[in-house]
Amino acid sequence: MSGNLLNRVFLARLAGTAVFDPNGDPVGKVRDAVATLRSTNQPPRILGLVVEVPLRRRVFVPITRVTSIESGAVVITGLLNMRRFDTRPGEVLVLGEMLDRSITLIESGEAVVVEDMGMEETRTGDWFINRVHIMRRGRGLRRKGATSTVAWEEVTGFATTEQNQGVANLMTTLANLRAADLAAVLQDLAPKRRVEVAIALDDERLADVLEEMDETDRVALLAELEGERAADVLGEMDPDDAADLLREIGEERANALLELMEPEDAEDVLRLMNYEDYSAGGMMTTEPIVLTADSTVADALAAVRQKEISPALASQIYICRQPVETPTGRFIGVVHYQRLLREPPATLLGSIVDNDAKGVNPDSTLHEVSSYLASYNMLSLPVVDVNERLLGAVTVDDVLDHLLPENWRHDHREKSPVTFKSETL
Repeated sequence: MSGNLLNRVFLARLAGTAVFDPNGDPVGKVRDAVATLRSTNQPPRILGLVVEVPLRRRVFVPITRVTSIESGAVVITGLLNMRRFDTRPGEVLVLGEMLDRSITLIESGEAVVVEDMGMEETRTGDWFINRVHIMRRGRGLRRKGATSTVAWEEVTGFATTEQNQGVANLMTTLANLRAADLAAVLQDLAPKRRVEVAIALDDERLADVLEEMDETDRVALLAELEGERAADVLGEMDPDDAADLLREIGEERANALLELMEPEDAEDVLRLMNYEDYSAGGMMTTEPIVLTADSTVADALAAVRQKEISPALASQIYICRQPVETPTGRFIGVVHYQRLLREPPATLLGSIVDNDAKGVNPDSTLHEVSSYLASYNMLSLPVVDVNERLLGAVTVDDVLDHLLPENWRHDHREKSPVTFKSETL
């Protein structure tokens, strides 16, 4: 193996590192490493890296294709097989399955926790995990114990299948992933490990991840959460996504979770569950940005800046009479974000409202909604009832979720494999 290779690479620190082809074009990012355990406690052999390429597909790159590992960059060459990565018998994911594991120091019998794994290259060009960065148990009032790096031969316990395995260090490697990327990583973990990570996430983060998962996977994951936690997570989800998920888990379980949710959250979700899934009412969110005509441009821009507002919802402000919570008072019209940028901050929204946006009724079909969005080049549209009250808004991403085939997030990674040279990426 040629190129600039570090003598020792700690794999948890390598996670997220950009991968490039020989021309310097980006290929993807390192997400994990694949190893195979060997008998008599010999150092595991590194088989390759798991690299996330565009469309969140995770592929396997043999370690023999890696020509350079430097600080902040990994360079690969040769042919890249785009088949979706799956572990084979005898293979382990270093970060997904070995990090945070409780193991034992052979000399003292002391239990320690794995914080990182170091791999080194031999003269033959093979890579082996021969260093383990560990943390000892904290003593007294200390929360964390001392850390040190030991040789692979000094510890035991990796070959045991039933281990007390935490998630602290794995969570560190996943902390900066977007929700959609984290959902893709979770779907590739072993079921037990997937649940451990989900439990460690806070309610808001887990809610975002569930919204990005395939139907089957998110139903299975929600089933592993105890009732109170599941209800709290549902309360953090967008009401339309929570309603979709509750439709999928069965009436008895759905009713039980609705009773555990905060009344206000449950009310929004129940309203959406009364509509057909592929109707405007079934797809809409009940939490668009709603202001009154006497609000100002400054008020509208402050609302748009909230980080929890999606780009599609932030594209326009819905102007209604009081009350401004859905179902609102009479719907007046919309103010587009671009118009806000052209007006002085003190301008009243009532003076720049677009009255031509009439909206659709909650029973409108998926075809009618998608046609409306396409015809008027909009990212979201109002849903109003017969009394001209705003019930919610349908965004273009909601429509795409319903237009694409079921489990499209998973299916697009399962297409027939494509092999190409990394230089063409």
